[in-house]
Amino acid sequence: MHVPKLRLAHAVIAEAMAWSSAPGRKSARGARAICNWDEDALTMAVEAGRAAQGANLVPQSIVFCSTTAPFLDRDDAVMLAAALDLAESTETLNVGASTRAGTQGLINALRRADHARTLLVASDARLTRAGSPQEMSYGDAAAALLLGPADPAALATVVGTRSLGSDFVDHYRMSGSKFDYALEERWVRDESLLELVPRAVAELLAAAGVSRDAVRHLALPAGASTVKRIAEACGLQQAQRDARVLAECGDAGAALPLLLLSAALEAAAPGEMILALAVGQGVDALLLRAEPGVRAAGRPLTEALARKRDELSYVRYLSHRSLLDVDFGMRAERDQRTAHSVAYRKRRALSAFNGGRCQRCATVQFPLARVCVNPECRATDTQVPHRLADSRGRVKSFTEDWQAYAARPPYLYGNVEFAAGGNLLMEFTDMEPGELKINDTVRFVYRIKDEDRARGFRRYFWKATTA
Repeated sequence: MHVPKLRLAHAVIAEAMAWSSAPGRKSARGARAICNWDEDALTMAVEAGRAAQGANLVPQSIVFCSTTAPFLDRDDAVMLAAALDLAESTETLNVGASTRAGTQGLINALRRADHARTLLVASDARLTRAGSPQEMSYGDAAAALLLGPADPAALATVVGTRSLGSDFVDHYRMSGSKFDYALEERWVRDESLLELVPRAVAELLAAAGVSRDAVRHLALPAGASTVKRIAEACGLQQAQRDARVLAECGDAGAALPLLLLSAALEAAAPGEMILALAVGQGVDALLLRAEPGVRAAGRPLTEALARKRDELSYVRYLSHRSLLDVDFGMRAERDQRTAHSVAYRKRRALSAFNGGRCQRCATVQFPLARVCVNPECRATDTQVPHRLADSRGRVKSFTEDWQAYAARPPYLYGNVEFAAGGNLLMEFTDMEPGELKINDTVRFVYRIKDEDRARGFRRYFWKATTA
């Protein structure tokens, strides 16, 4: 899973909006995870997908679930597969239109007759209007699950599922709109959640032949008081619930149910039952049994929540999300038109970060070329693709450029030497001024390179960040 490193404390929002009548500023506890300027639902999905893939478990299918995918008419799942360096024969599917997108994709993947190994990724980075209740409750994150046949290392087995669809409008976002419009929380809870959730849970447990007392963990995407009332209505008061995700990350939309499921898996012992739910124009309910693999799975959610850096500037956050139009001067006016023909021909280098490795002398270089750069070799047509995205590097030199345009100044770039050999002049990200040092070890992350605002197109590439 992936939770962005930046965290905007609710207290910072409350202080910035103290002059207004913005809701929630009197109880400003906790924080929300926020994307850096070069992160979005796709880049977070790539990071979550990388973490979920096993060393020898190559997905045959990939499902990308999001209500905020960057493109409306471009296959975001294909872009995700390309960044993960999966074969072009990998099946792809996009699921959206609801905060149940993650669980809808999961349930449909489980029903595949061929039991193909499927990588399911849910990711959302929803915009919020300044001063709105959503600004204090939403957060950005992604979660991924690798589904497939029975495996001794499996974390859980899905015992049963139940879905109820209901055109109950708790919130919505029209096509072309930036922000969700949410209805009154109490009305939503009393008229929908307290009716639909207990019904879905009762039908699921009855079909599975599992008693309410057997459910040890409850993953329900709602606030603490709402979860308590729903648990009582379902007869699940004894089930353990984890409040960290909402308190330390926020409501991550389609990713939230899977994040809560991850929290339950961290706490579960083998054999314990987990009830995971998702809500949004209906309810998805999944009953899972924790398997012995949970003992060796570590604590990925806890680690993701612990990797954080406070964003102290509310104005900078607004700028990063294009909620405040900042004049960055003439240097920001350069044309960012993409040469799509070149981008397609070099797609494995740009999307998957594949360089070349000479089969004669083993020299690694980026990009792959016909001629080996080793002066003692210079062999022709001996290179094979070599993935650099999952390797490490060393900082040989760097520059903090305060004159060039950068959405988060300074513009930080330098020469990175790959662990396998080879060098590349590249950008650094998620770094503060004065933090980077020569010989620092770095890893590589998939990020937004730049945006062609004149033509409405976004480009992506890999950047270096501290390991």
